[in-house]
Amino acid sequence: MAPRVLISDALSPAAVALFKDRGVDVEFQPALGKDKDKLAAMIGGFDGLAIRSATKVTSKILDRATRLKIIGRAGIGLDNIDIPAATAKGVIVMNTPFGNAITTAEHALALMFALARQLPAADASTQAGKWEKNRFMGVEITGKTLGVIGCGNIGSIVAERAIGLRMRVIAFDPFLSPERAMDLGVEKVELGDLLARSDFITLHTPLTPQTRNILSAENLARTRKGVRIVNCARGGLIDEAALRALLDSGHVAGAAVDVFVTEPAFENPLFGHPNVVCTPHLGAATNEAQENVALQVAEQMSDYLIRGAITNAVNFPSITAEEAPKLKPFILLAERLGSFAGQLVDSGIKKVSLVYEGGAAELKIRALTASAIAGLLRPQLADVNVVSAPAVAKDRGIVIEETTREAESDYESVVTLTVETQERRRSISGTVFHDGKPRIIWINGIGLDAMIAPAMICVSNEDKPGFVGRFASILGNAGVNIATFALGRDREGGSAIALVEVDGVVPDEALAQVKKLPGVKEVKALTF
Repeated sequence: MAPRVLISDALSPAAVALFKDRGVDVEFQPALGKDKDKLAAMIGGFDGLAIRSATKVTSKILDRATRLKIIGRAGIGLDNIDIPAATAKGVIVMNTPFGNAITTAEHALALMFALARQLPAADASTQAGKWEKNRFMGVEITGKTLGVIGCGNIGSIVAERAIGLRMRVIAFDPFLSPERAMDLGVEKVELGDLLARSDFITLHTPLTPQTRNILSAENLARTRKGVRIVNCARGGLIDEAALRALLDSGHVAGAAVDVFVTEPAFENPLFGHPNVVCTPHLGAATNEAQENVALQVAEQMSDYLIRGAITNAVNFPSITAEEAPKLKPFILLAERLGSFAGQLVDSGIKKVSLVYEGGAAELKIRALTASAIAGLLRPQLADVNVVSAPAVAKDRGIVIEETTREAESDYESVVTLTVETQERRRSISGTVFHDGKPRIIWINGIGLDAMIAPAMICVSNEDKPGFVGRFASILGNAGVNIATFALGRDREGGSAIALVEVDGVVPDEALAQVKKLPGVKEVKALTF
């Protein structure tokens, strides 16, 4: 059956057509996002939800989304999606961070020009029949210093354009490498230096606890007198009341704002000031940008639902369409290793270590780790999934460690999962052969070769004669058929492991009898 996607906001008809061309059944209801009750009533029948900013995806909506696998936001902002709730539900959330980058950068530059030459006020005055040529004395931007706060995708475009306009560009961004700054032709500085030196400041950073009020009253007071400030990023990056006070005092020469703390902004401390230019969140409002983000979200969602590719997800690692087929068998292996260990664990987990060797080390190990952790936790937390597992583990204080290295065995690729609990340490290794089926090759350092089957028994025992015969007799008497039998030991007369595939469920009485056999240390029935 084809996957079903609900579009609850106004998206380009080209996006609807793209979904259909990719084999996705799409329901286009552009006004639905404004009716949360109707959306909640409908959402249960869909695998994907494509939205813009009007739809609010709350935890209550997600509770009704029994089939939902993915939410696609046509645009950058994700303020209207409860991401922790979606993650806990196992729903991938993706946005389109690049589709409107040029449009937003151009809007920031347009606002900078509008500030420098007082264009909105001059336009209003002239069209009112006045001719106030001497009133609107502007400033050139050539030779001025532009301070860019946040030099990522959009900020770097603004920087490149500004350099083309012969501005000096300085940037504050903790994640901007010196090499990238050199390539862009910008000077990387600390925030205090940027505030003190900039003639114009433009913000291009997401709103996080670290960036909220980055232009606070204190930081605004550190700016150069006569500075002009542009914000096309997010409301909440600037203390609006403090900015108004400095505009009134003349310390800040002007501000151009496209985003506000409260939107829609019908009133605001900045409104009415003669040196303020305001626009109603138009950063991404061009025909090209709207078309780009709509097509991008349709393509990304289709790729995931049809091919398993994950692009621009905020709560799961990206997987390209080319990587997905290679990853799939290893994701299954990682999940099975985790499930194997999770069914053996009988006390609190302290630490999980994953070692990826050979070819496995070259794959997207974050996706593999997420699958392993999901498998590990699922026996205790039935509703955990690959999206929510890392967050659930973190909440429980479980340390997760990943290591990659060259192959150290005869196998091309090996994944080893080690779980440390209050009581003991367990390790299990597996690989994928050319048939794509996961196999277990070591348990606690003991080598063996076993396919992972739906029903299995794992027995740890002392390597002594007679065990196999007695074990098989118990299963035979209980009416349990043995499909495959894999054995391994560390040395003659030492410790041994038996991993047995069986047909059907093993009665508890039979497991109890096996446990009583001489030399048996542990018996577990496993299901996959």
